[in-house]
Amino acid sequence: MNPYLKKAYQPYKWLVVAPFIFVNTAAMGLLCILSGLVLGQDAADIFAVIWSRACCGVALLKVKLKGSKNYNRNSAYVVVANHQSMADIPIIHGFMGLKIKWVMKKELDKIPIFGAACHRLGCIFIDRSDSRAAIRSIREGKRTLTENSSVFFFAEGTRSRNGRLLPFKKGAFIFALETGLPILPVTIKNSFRVLPSDSLDLTPGTIDVFVHAPVRLKPSDGDQLDQVITDIRRTIARPL
Repeated sequence: MNPYLKKAYQPYKWLVVAPFIFVNTAAMGLLCILSGLVLGQDAADIFAVIWSRACCGVALLKVKLKGSKNYNRNSAYVVVANHQSMADIPIIHGFMGLKIKWVMKKELDKIPIFGAACHRLGCIFIDRSDSRAAIRSIREGKRTLTENSSVFFFAEGTRSRNGRLLPFKKGAFIFALETGLPILPVTIKNSFRVLPSDSLDLTPGTIDVFVHAPVRLKPSDGDQLDQVITDIRRTIARPL
């Protein structure tokens, strides 16, 4: 980004973007909770999409979605993606068009309004320090899913600090085997440039989202799960 434009963006970021995201999160979070209580997960998802698109719009983030013909927005998937930035969440939820249920670390459950709203959306909270407990939480969470819910996993389990792809965890792939849902590989590119990990250095920019062809696992793939993970990781890494 042009250094002069970046400098001019700084007061806008603190005076407009930050307050807007705070108010937007509180307002849409409360609407998610209320609609989820009365009408269920799918109704709550409408407000999560509004929240996501509004955050990206005000922050001047542009999203380019490539591969939209590779999936059906009314179908359910196990979505597996890389993770570069906190900006990934509104980017994915706002623009993919799927009813996404996030697999997220349990610490986020404690955030006022946000945690309760995620519960009403049907998100699954896991303990990342205990892999067995995490798998158990994921298995229990699938009981609450609606018919067209897609469960979203950041396969690395954490954000990349430099944009490079980290090793993948097995949880998403075990979940896909157990549910029979196809895996939908997704690549998020350049989000670490607009909001680097562990910083508030937000800048405007374009994020590319590549949706790859879905992969349906067979029961026999459980014996070759490491190879399946390697192949899907290569698919996600290709556009980076």
